[in-house]
Amino acid sequence: MSGLHRVTAAFLPLLDSSLLVAAHEKGFAEAEGIELFLVRENSWASIRDRMAVGHFDAAHMLAPMPIAFNLGLAPLAARTIAPMALGLGGNAVTVSRRLWDAMKHEGATDGFDPAEAGRALRAAMVAQSGAERPRFAVVHPHSGHNYELRYWLAACGIDPDRDIEIVIVPPSLMSDALAAGRIDGYCVGEPWNTVAAIRGWGRIATTKSMIWRSSPEKVLGVSAEWADANPEALGGLLRALYRSAQWCGVPAHHAELAGLLASPAYVGCPVEWLMPALSGHLHTGDGTIVQIPDFFMPHARAATFPWKSHALWFYSQMVRWGQVAANPQHEAVARDSYRPDLYRIALRSLDVALPGASAKVEGGLTTATPVGSAGASLILGPDGFFDGRVFDPDRIADYLAP
Repeated sequence: MSGLHRVTAAFLPLLDSSLLVAAHEKGFAEAEGIELFLVRENSWASIRDRMAVGHFDAAHMLAPMPIAFNLGLAPLAARTIAPMALGLGGNAVTVSRRLWDAMKHEGATDGFDPAEAGRALRAAMVAQSGAERPRFAVVHPHSGHNYELRYWLAACGIDPDRDIEIVIVPPSLMSDALAAGRIDGYCVGEPWNTVAAIRGWGRIATTKSMIWRSSPEKVLGVSAEWADANPEALGGLLRALYRSAQWCGVPAHHAELAGLLASPAYVGCPVEWLMPALSGHLHTGDGTIVQIPDFFMPHARAATFPWKSHALWFYSQMVRWGQVAANPQHEAVARDSYRPDLYRIALRSLDVALPGASAKVEGGLTTATPVGSAGASLILGPDGFFDGRVFDPDRIADYLAP
């Protein structure tokens, strides 16, 4: 291993740690001159704190976390950048059997349609007026799970601050908390929705990919100090993870990938818990399977590009839910936390599709064209949501207006 750049990276036992795991196990990191040392952690708070004190150079990280760190919303947090995303989608909302039965009585059906599921949840809550508020869990206050759950509920007429209770539970404990009756539902990444469905403890109500199309879930969070001091190592790491994303995105590789992730060193679970999300054939929890082809995308649709518009949507939700004040300085911090410039620098030697813009805007199309090639371009539209709204990062104040 002489002459390699040693990079220590943390991860949580989740399906979307795939790019880091495959980069190590399939040799993509070593081929780029990186000795990738992976450390399994059990909570996002632990990753945050150990990053802050210099234990890790990089980490599998919740997409809003670097923004929250740089805005000073977390104790001990060091300046962190996101030069790469680690895929799109991968989350779902799961509810208890009891709550699903009430929702089914109010018209919820198979298909994971967020508008239908939200209407049924609201009607079920109205029918049970006087009962305790439903308790939903998310993995962290500054997580896509929290913001997507809140967006979905609010768009369906449910106030996430008054009508339900939202608590924090580590991902691997979600299904157990549901089975024990401690929570009524949760939003989490895979395989922890599939676990509840397969074991009959819960029912998947809707998915992230249906709430917010082509939406990011995890990013590569990198110490800004380390990135500044080690540009060659950072470039090699990004190229390795891009190659890993390409490999993970090939359906013929999914069985092997599931086998790697199932190892006790990584997710540590049965292979059958991982294959539904990789294949897009999700168990509902009712004995049926629903096909969601874009449930988790490690490579397609510029899945690894760190869009500044994604960073700004997360910032908009931090403002919406009272976590930070809206002002130009905070907006600039959020925008600069995602670094498509570093992504382009690292990948410019590869013949891959690189978006020409750094943000997706309302009413516009972004083209991603392979560098130095006459290959087909990828056309990408703005960020759209299930309720018909479109996010324009150039008009955040209008987006947040009542």
